[in-house]
Amino acid sequence: MSTAAHIACMCSGQLSFFEPLPSLPEGFQYRAEFVSADQEAELLEHFRELDFREYEFNGYLGKRRVVSFGLHYDTNESTVRNTDDIPGFLLPLRQKAAGFARLAPAELHQALVTEYTPGAAIGWHKDRPAYRDVIGVSFSSSCRFRFRRKLGSSWERASLIVEPRSVYLLRGPARTEWQHSIPPAERLRYSVTFRSMRGSPKSGSARGGVSGATDR
Repeated sequence: MSTAAHIACMCSGQLSFFEPLPSLPEGFQYRAEFVSADQEAELLEHFRELDFREYEFNGYLGKRRVVSFGLHYDTNESTVRNTDDIPGFLLPLRQKAAGFARLAPAELHQALVTEYTPGAAIGWHKDRPAYRDVIGVSFSSSCRFRFRRKLGSSWERASLIVEPRSVYLLRGPARTEWQHSIPPAERLRYSVTFRSMRGSPKSGSARGGVSGATDR
């Protein structure tokens, strides 16, 4: 994994150097071949039947399309609201993701399925403060997963290639100190993101802070 990771400093808006990064941000975990090819094929069949909608942020429609289960973040009201239950076809994946993160499956309150068509990206952001751990599983094609955090007047950067059927975990500093982004997709890609909450959401909604984009 470290061979795909890099660190860089941005000085006065110019990229000054790239060097191998011994380790990715603290709290980040990654595992390749997390699901089998057969499991991926079965899930992709389900994804193609979902009612995807363009991701909306403050009236702006993004190129990526999403569908939320369990909880949905309302960007207009900065609240986390209940939505449709996580469907049965995602429950085995949620259980497997929870095991990877050493959580109980019930702690993963949200499942977000995202479709990235060619050209779709996600900009620099941290997930909403209402969320705690973030677990992402990739399907269909790979992408470059990028990190950055402010270091004086520069940016400390890292990245790795996230392969299809792999899983990652954002926890601790990787979740709270570093922003992350994904450049425009070259080929069709899907991801399933599971999130736990800092506090169990009450029926209806739970207040959450604003800190950029939320969905991946």
